[in-house]
Amino acid sequence: MEKCFAAVLVATLLTGCAVQSGFQTPEQKAASDAANVYPAKYKSDLLAFLRTYLNDPSNIRDAQVSEPAVKPIGGTNLYVSCVRFNARKSGGEYAGSKDHIAIFLSGRLDRLVPVGREHREQCASAMYQPFPELERLSR
Repeated sequence: MEKCFAAVLVATLLTGCAVQSGFQTPEQKAASDAANVYPAKYKSDLLAFLRTYLNDPSNIRDAQVSEPAVKPIGGTNLYVSCVRFNARKSGGEYAGSKDHIAIFLSGRLDRLVPVGREHREQCASAMYQPFPELERLSR
């Protein structure tokens, strides 16, 4: 009985080490790959979200977006896109150009967060392109 318990304990410890070292089981890799699908409709997802996210989605200036690229986010590689725009504040004046990172999961927009220290590296080398669809956004 002690040998059986020792064998189970060793197997459990080895499994824990493998998971912590970055090793993925085939099931974990399949789940990760399924979540990491190119977001073909990334612009329309961003537009739909920003229409509700922004206090005043009209008259946005200097809108730019990068093509989605796989980047490390929270210990895993996901598709991200960097978005830059100058939106109006609730008082009507412009807030100034701000950078955001769009994180995609399973090919869909999962979240949009302001670029801070945590995500600055992911957008540092972004190849921005004009995003006129965002500049034409309305309520």
